[in-house]
Amino acid sequence: MRMSRQACLLVIGVLSVPSLFWSAGCSRSGPGDNEPKAERLDVPGIPLTGQIIKVDSERGTLLVDHEEIPDYMPQMVMEFKVTSAELANAVEGQRIRARLIEESNGEFSLSHIWPEDDLARTQIGSAAAALRQDTTSRGSKAYRAVGENLPDCALYDQTGEVVNISRFRGKYVLINFIYTRCPIATMCPAAVTLMEGVQQRVATQGGADRLELISITFDPEYDTPGVLRSFAEARGIDTSNYSFMTGPETAIKDLLRQFGLIAEVEGPLIQHTLATLLIDPQGRIIDRADGSQWDIDQFARKVLR
Repeated sequence: MRMSRQACLLVIGVLSVPSLFWSAGCSRSGPGDNEPKAERLDVPGIPLTGQIIKVDSERGTLLVDHEEIPDYMPQMVMEFKVTSAELANAVEGQRIRARLIEESNGEFSLSHIWPEDDLARTQIGSAAAALRQDTTSRGSKAYRAVGENLPDCALYDQTGEVVNISRFRGKYVLINFIYTRCPIATMCPAAVTLMEGVQQRVATQGGADRLELISITFDPEYDTPGVLRSFAEARGIDTSNYSFMTGPETAIKDLLRQFGLIAEVEGPLIQHTLATLLIDPQGRIIDRADGSQWDIDQFARKVLR
């Protein structure tokens, strides 16, 4: 069954390593290189880079000194409308990469904003390179089974902050992969709901400070920090200990390989598997559930014991 660029395909089947199930597949372009790209046909607008001069919360705008956009607009300082999530993430003086959208009323807005400061780029790039080297050196043994350690990596969270997963050492960490545009209620949305279920069950038993939850996007080119923040806010998700992360496509692919997940592009579609992993305070993988139908007590009991 072929669908539109915004639609998804659901395919069920048995995979070899380990026994998993095909999940939802969404349209997207090919892989990126060393950092997130915002150049896909299904990401609206025109690429823009610049520096935030002012964050105006009352007007819901960013004043940006942007570089020349060839064949479209010269370098200038302009005011752009942004979502509340992008506004909350914005920092005056920060360099950004974004998509410029010319609205029907003649106003301009920005979407899909990425932080472009040198320190963040260096942290993310170095971590991605180290993860790639680790994945390559492991070769056919890249897949990390229960009992092995979590690989080290650094990604952007929904606030645009660079987060190294090792910062959560000393706590239990529950990790899965999702993407914000998944329209199939029994797949990624259900996986997020289960994560929230564990979060709430642990919190009601007084163990909230023992647990961190992380959902990493399958779709880093579209799911920027602001998009992830909007996703969490729209669903009323408690992000005090639940992070949504994105970053370089190479890092996402290496994590998928090391977690034994599959994501394959077939023309305009991507098909992927789902899994949720529990990491202990020492950084060791201690449990795993495949698919999006599992009992929250499977993980909650281990966090609370």
